[in-house]
Amino acid sequence: MTKAIEIENFSYAYPDGTIALSDVNLGVEHGEKIALIGPNGAGKSTLLLVMAGFVRGTGKVKIDGLEVNRANLRSIRACLGACLENPEDQLFMPTLFDDVAFGPLNMGLSHEEISKRVADALQTVGLPGMGDKAPHHLSAGQKRAAAIATVLSMDPKIITLDEPDGSLDPRNRNNLVRLLKRLSQTLVIATCNMNFAAALADRAVLVNKGRVVAEGDAGKIMRDLQLMVEHGLEVPGIHFS
Repeated sequence: MTKAIEIENFSYAYPDGTIALSDVNLGVEHGEKIALIGPNGAGKSTLLLVMAGFVRGTGKVKIDGLEVNRANLRSIRACLGACLENPEDQLFMPTLFDDVAFGPLNMGLSHEEISKRVADALQTVGLPGMGDKAPHHLSAGQKRAAAIATVLSMDPKIITLDEPDGSLDPRNRNNLVRLLKRLSQTLVIATCNMNFAAALADRAVLVNKGRVVAEGDAGKIMRDLQLMVEHGLEVPGIHFS
């Protein structure tokens, strides 16, 4: 059966020669919720960009069976929706409706279908009836939810999220956890927050210095005190001074 994501022997270096990713192998099944964990600068964000086809290196990357290349890029971007680290990078239109409608509009959908998708997406993320709001008037939590709505409106099979809990207070973080748990899509979530990862993920993939150093059951990986401390991470519920 075709995997949601397949990465084989992938490596990438920045223009100055710095190694960002080295010989990465990763498979993600449809419906999984994966946490990409690791310290800052580990390569998590770059790996998400690889999945979305924004970064090219050596090796093979497939999204829902399609090899990531120029010819398949349009189909891959319809299949995989990427939520960026800063939600304001995805909210650039005068109203929230316009932002959420932007993707479906570029897919050539009818006005009726676009309106339905926008309403459904806003309902899903807990922002019903807020289409007329200016995005810059939203709270941090609402902006995060709105950015997810811009992706949901395109009905992707796979969603990647880069540090989605960043800048959120505990209430909004809990709201985000509940939202992401409800989604049926395959989720790949990059985060440095182990409590957030533990609340969501079926499986954890630990990345450090551009390499996958451990992967497996999320609870087992994140309860391994030696492994977590070795890579500068916290065990969920345990904080180190």
